Amino acid sequence: MSELRNYQSRAGQTQSATMIDEGLRAYMLKVYNLMALGLAITGIAAFATFQMAVSDGQLTAFGQAIFLSPLKWVVILAPVAMVFFLSFRIHKMSVAAAQTTFWVYAAMMGLSLSSIFLIYTGASIVQTFFVTAASFGALSLYGYTTKRNLSAMGSFLMMGLFGLIIASLVNLFLASSALDFAISVIGVLIFAGLTAYDTQAIKESYQESHSSEMAGRNAIMGALRLYLDFINLFLFLLRFLGNRN
Repeated sequence: MSELRNYQSRAGQTQSATMIDEGLRAYMLKVYNLMALGLAITGIAAFATFQMAVSDGQLTAFGQAIFLSPLKWVVILAPVAMVFFLSFRIHKMSVAAAQTTFWVYAAMMGLSLSSIFLIYTGASIVQTFFVTAASFGALSLYGYTTKRNLSAMGSFLMMGLFGLIIASLVNLFLASSALDFAISVIGVLIFAGLTAYDTQAIKESYQESHSSEMAGRNAIMGALRLYLDFINLFLFLLRFLGNRN
């Protein structure tokens, strides 16, 4: 009888672990799908904006407005404001509202990033995107599968990120090419590490989701974190791999 109870207990634990594993896979797939759709919206918005902003190699009235007039600061800063809004308000929003806000943010980011088509050739942008996608996939897979706790690395990377932001602001005034190169190298390393760290953190957040509503909001926040990692990794790699027009 004791052996039967032990067998039933082990069977129940195995069934529970299997359900958690299947649930985790579905949760992570949802995160990646949200992130991928956000990237697609950003890419489409960026290219469409560029097409409207440039005609026969010259800026249109629309292009002059968003690239040369004071409106450019709205285009640049609006996505920053939106990401802070989503981060601080998401736990008070419904899943549908949070997801819609994420799509709007992705479109606004596309509007902001449209200027890269003025600076770099289309071929080098596409090439860098695929390099970024391959690197991101490998790093995220490591974060998902590793048994190592990356929390300490995450704290170190966040401190490095704040240092990177300060150095970038300082270089706006110094305009040092050497410092710009160092910022690019450090930026690639920081966001490569954050990709692995965020993936592990998102995986662990599944265990903290006590309801479908919470799981939905956590998935959107997870998609936002990976989206930002991908975009920043892409932009820093573009400094190395992009061929300027």
